[in-house]
Amino acid sequence: MKIIINTSSMVPIYEQIIDQIKTMIRKQELKQNDQLPSVRALSKELKISALTVKKAYDELEREGFTVTIHGKGSYVTAANTELMMEEQKKEVEQDLEQAILKGRRFGISDEDIKTLFELILEG
Repeated sequence: MKIIINTSSMVPIYEQIIDQIKTMIRKQELKQNDQLPSVRALSKELKISALTVKKAYDELEREGFTVTIHGKGSYVTAANTELMMEEQKKEVEQDLEQAILKGRRFGISDEDIKTLFELILEG
């Protein structure tokens, strides 16, 4: 599995792992029942703490993207299209919020921001 860690990023390493695994699932690079590398193997490959990988795997399981079978490993769960769509909407919402905040920092009025969004939606 190809995961790239950016140590100079402000995004915590465990979140980088989560984001990249979710992307692989969305793109069907990881499919239902595919086994993820063991915590120990991935931590060794990425040269990071096993606790960091464990934290990422625990979060993926909590969110329903994987399931862990004690003594066997972590596996991708059935693709829940609603869950994936919700995740994608959440990402877009966060990006839009950042764009609005940036516009406000630049002194653009909310009305002008709204007009910009409408123009973008019109294509």
